[in-house]
Amino acid sequence: MSNWSQVIEAVKQSGWLLRATLQKDAEGVAKGIDTVHENNTSILNYNDENALSCVIALAYYNAMNDYMLVREMPLGKGYADIVFLPKKHIDYPALVVELKYDQSETGAIEQIKEKHYAKALEDYTGEILLVGINYDKKSKKHSCVIESWRK
Repeated sequence: MSNWSQVIEAVKQSGWLLRATLQKDAEGVAKGIDTVHENNTSILNYNDENALSCVIALAYYNAMNDYMLVREMPLGKGYADIVFLPKKHIDYPALVVELKYDQSETGAIEQIKEKHYAKALEDYTGEILLVGINYDKKSKKHSCVIESWRK
């Protein structure tokens, strides 16, 4: 019989991370992503941009109960790294996530705004959260900013 405690704990942490995101707890989100990145990425690929995208998808695994995840979604004047669209009859906001590597989380938010990613979701009737996440290679830490987009 195998021990599922690590898997169960990862799923619990994923649920916590989604709640922190919905509550706009940017510091908590950054710390949660730090943990997932550290525990699930090979040292050979740790500082890889694609690894960061995979870490985000893994970190939000529990969100798949309520969201459809779309990577590199064409929106506005570019492609949003990851978009979480709530499934029908789920009263959660959509999440537009932009990832940066050795830049800034505020720069990620600015890119979402400048390229009109959220505006491309105008037919979506609920709230939209803009989530900017940056990974700093030197400190090996993530930073995050979360804003509500007003139509």
